[in-house]
Amino acid sequence: MADRRYHIAQVNIARARAPLDDPLMRGFVEQLEALNRLAEGSPGFVWRLQTEEGDATSLRVYDDPSMMINLTVWESIEALHAFSYGGDHVRVYAERNQWFETLDTPSLALWWVDAGHIPTTEEAKGRLELLAERGPTPDAFAFKHRFPVP
Repeated sequence: MADRRYHIAQVNIARARAPLDDPLMRGFVEQLEALNRLAEGSPGFVWRLQTEEGDATSLRVYDDPSMMINLTVWESIEALHAFSYGGDHVRVYAERNQWFETLDTPSLALWWVDAGHIPTTEEAKGRLELLAERGPTPDAFAFKHRFPVP
């Protein structure tokens, strides 16, 4: 059940196998707008990082220009999980290795935020670093090792 005082933030990063205008990335690029609309229309969706273009693919928050970031906020971990592992998103997620390399560090982190808080990319990067350094803690975790609302 959602606690209205807290929301769940999630960040995931990925290293693209090629620039977005490369034919290799076409399948990902062609689905991106529809997936973003799907997220925004999903129960429990609160916010997502985006530029004026409507997505976050042009943002460079790492020195590596092939690194992409996705940052969202949801009303509950259940709502985020339902979106992430259900419907059309799960199909695209299953195909991710076509477009993105497997990283040797955590690529996804979840953490609780006060309702109304919009996380920054620096905050999100810090959560990924915490997860890499300490493993799952209440400050940064993943679906497999969830922590309850504070």
